[in-house]
Amino acid sequence: EVQLQASGGGLVQAGGSLRLSCAASGFTFDDYTIGWFHQAPGKGREGVSCVSSVYRSIYYRDSVQGRFTISSDNAKNTVYLQMNSLRPEDTAVYYCAADRLLQCDENEWVPYGLDYWGKGTLVTVSS
Repeated sequence: EVQLQASGGGLVQAGGSLRLSCAASGFTFDDYTIGWFHQAPGKGREGVSCVSSVYRSIYYRDSVQGRFTISSDNAKNTVYLQMNSLRPEDTAVYYCAADRLLQCDENEWVPYGLDYWGKGTLVTVSS
């Protein structure tokens, strides 16, 4: 059974940090592009960051560049998103997702047709 288990969300003050984790099972982790989307209240789902061992690439959306860092531990089949200098506009539900064919870049890391999705974890940043 394929699972993407996201965790690490919570309530934090502006300027604070959180680390999200996405534990994967049931598929060959190394063969997939894996990363994060977020969905703010009343808005659509957007790509935040991804990492690909296959394409040897990492992507960040502009608004998180320099503040968020994605990493993967292939031995643990887990992807992390370290979020620093959080802002109220980062408030959203964060979803972990994986796809075998998508490249990890701005054009392809979009929330349509991905192979696997995890349940979201809520991040709330207070001002």
